[in-house]
Amino acid sequence: IVFLGALLARFGQAEVTLPGGCELGPRPIDLHLSALSQMGAQIREEDGRLCCRAPERLHGADILLPFPSVGATENILIAAATAKGETVLHGAAREPEIGDLIAFLQACGAEIRNGPDAVLTIRGVERLHGCRHRVIPDRIAAGTYLCAAAATGGEIELTGIEPAHILSVLAYLTCAGCRVSCGRDGVWLKAPDRLKSMGIIRTQPYPGFPTDMQAILMTVSCLAAGTTVFIENIFENRFRHIPELRKLGARIETAERTAVVSGVEELSGAELSCTDLRGGAAVVLGALAARGESQICGIHHIERGYEDFCGQLSALGADVVLTDG
Repeated sequence: IVFLGALLARFGQAEVTLPGGCELGPRPIDLHLSALSQMGAQIREEDGRLCCRAPERLHGADILLPFPSVGATENILIAAATAKGETVLHGAAREPEIGDLIAFLQACGAEIRNGPDAVLTIRGVERLHGCRHRVIPDRIAAGTYLCAAAATGGEIELTGIEPAHILSVLAYLTCAGCRVSCGRDGVWLKAPDRLKSMGIIRTQPYPGFPTDMQAILMTVSCLAAGTTVFIENIFENRFRHIPELRKLGARIETAERTAVVSGVEELSGAELSCTDLRGGAAVVLGALAARGESQICGIHHIERGYEDFCGQLSALGADVVLTDG
């Protein structure tokens, strides 16, 4: 769906299928479509496809996002970069990936001003040009490997990351009793003999705790002494990994968007399935921390979002074998 604004801006028309991805609940794209419509796009749905036209060049608009959608913010930024006139976007997402996209577009010649209170002002230019740009490190991958060390009682040093991008994750891992030390572009973590409860964890738009880390940190809490409560405020169906963690012996109770985890001293291996990208990573971490052997299927979910996940874990000392089954 993020290609929609770019294709409309460049070619004046675009046809894309409705978005897919992990089954985490409804992913409304009305914010995307409303914003592009305000910029002059004509959009209709036909047989599961979005058919979009901009008979004339897209134009600037004053746009208000009622929710700081990352995807909608990206779509608007790209479309507005070459739209005629000025676009002012209120309520924009503030995730690090948005700042990285802005830096890239600016290097390509876009005129974008990042103001206070999540207001972005984009003055359209005639065309963009090429540039050299280094993509920021993957903060969720970084958080995943830190949680892997925490769940298994290990020690890890990550380099080439932005510690400021994962402060909320580091805060909860510190709360769990991990020793954490941050450098300019790295983080060192050492797990305690026994993890502690992390209290109440609520997922929020950045800079709050990321929904993509909820399942992964939940695995850590399964082995913590005491009770940790997770409240999922972003996606309504992001607890699909919980039945898999229960197979390992985790004690988790759920009610609507709340999960209450009562930590146990030990998990045991089991036959498991990956339910989605981050839930799959959480299941793998649970298997790493469990006594005995686990077999996990459906890892294609994980392979969509992590580069050489098994290889990285093996390099850290995990006993992981990738099979064709």
